Amino acid sequence: MPGYQTGHSSEPGTCVCLKHRMAFNDCFSLSYPGNPQPGDLIEVFRPCYQHWALYLGDGYVINIAPLEDGISPSFTSAKSLFSRKALVKMQLLKDVVGKDTYRINNKYDDTYPPLPVEEVIQRSEFVIGQEVEYDILVNNCEHFVTLLRYGEGVSEQVVALGRGTTFPSLLYKFIFLW
Repeated sequence: MPGYQTGHSSEPGTCVCLKHRMAFNDCFSLSYPGNPQPGDLIEVFRPCYQHWALYLGDGYVINIAPLEDGISPSFTSAKSLFSRKALVKMQLLKDVVGKDTYRINNKYDDTYPPLPVEEVIQRSEFVIGQEVEYDILVNNCEHFVTLLRYGEGVSEQVVALGRGTTFPSLLYKFIFLW
């Protein structure tokens, strides 16, 4: 990330210097399994579904979450079924993952060429702190991060969902099985 990068904080109308904010972590020497690189897709394994984020660097990711804060990461799965709006957040990977596990998963690289990392970071900075439309079937967290990385919103979870899964069975899984 050459030079200083600016983006929106969670406070509307407030800009933050991402390079300075992320550089703060250097003194703590954070280490992440798989050594993610800026622009990598991060797949977080939640009970009954996967959450997706995009690695920005220095331990930070960008992801979307239902608007209501104070909900544990695992509970947001049920909330996301009914949410129509989400907030784009820049958070530490460790905070997004919580007690769950994750992996780097750039699974669409063979189908869609990744955009240059500088463009991915620039696109990410532009949307931090923004409220976005959310729909679990057509505009979910995987669609969001693949749009940033490839310029195309894709979600295999939705494709898999369409194969023999009904909305009532999906609802049951999210509410009772996690």
